[in-house]
Amino acid sequence: MTKMSPLLERNRQFAAAYTPGPLGPPAAQVVIVTCLDHRVDPAIILGLKLGDAVVIRNTGGRITQAVIGDIAYLAFLAGQLFSGVVAAEGLFEVAVVHHTQCGTGFLTDPGFRHRAAGATGLPEAALEATAVADPHTTVRADVEHLLAAPSLSPKVSVSGHVYDIATGRVTTVLDARRPQPAGTS
Repeated sequence: MTKMSPLLERNRQFAAAYTPGPLGPPAAQVVIVTCLDHRVDPAIILGLKLGDAVVIRNTGGRITQAVIGDIAYLAFLAGQLFSGVVAAEGLFEVAVVHHTQCGTGFLTDPGFRHRAAGATGLPEAALEATAVADPHTTVRADVEHLLAAPSLSPKVSVSGHVYDIATGRVTTVLDARRPQPAGTS
């Protein structure tokens, strides 16, 4: 018996009643980018069901080049496969969700960051860039970073939110908006 054994039993129960759905856009037309912290499960905190949203999780829920690439691909795929199905107002919304009490906050300490770099093989600068000490500040920075990405489709909107670990509440920091075309402000 491994630590996965009870989870695999739950999967057997899930699979017994499972009915696969057709390929299509997520029901909520949302892509959620959030932290990999086990206390931040978007399905639970946002009441999502299977097929409601795409979820991208990484350290701190930060907008990295890899996340930008994933979102650009999802927008391309949605435009190619579901252009007649998705809402006229856009392909989907990207909800960037950071949270309080994030373990990446420790990376603001140079000594901790140095030890983490030694343990992970990641450059200290890369670790520092993932730090979420003030989620209200970092979620704003990440929304702006994503909106400024040249590969972000103008048919995609981006919003920013903070999940409070102590209360269970998600608050909106930045309402959804689309990237501005080059040369406008």
